[in-house]
Amino acid sequence: MALKIRLSRIGSTHNPIYHVVVAEARSRRDGAATEVLGTYNPRAKNLTLDTVRADYWVSKGAIPTDTALSLIKKAKKAVVSA
Repeated sequence: MALKIRLSRIGSTHNPIYHVVVAEARSRRDGAATEVLGTYNPRAKNLTLDTVRADYWVSKGAIPTDTALSLIKKAKKAVVSA
């Protein structure tokens, strides 16, 4: 059971909004997720992410994609500077 932390698109046409999810590596992009960690709206630059749960899943072997990893780093930086 290989897990990945990745983005799942939930927005409408020309208005992307993404869930940051933990999902099976072989499942579809918008398929069933193990857990939803947060949301990301690239147009409004809004990011809400549970970094504690993201760290938990990484410790359990989940591999974040490049984009998800950059969002996790951005969320951790926002928490430290706040």
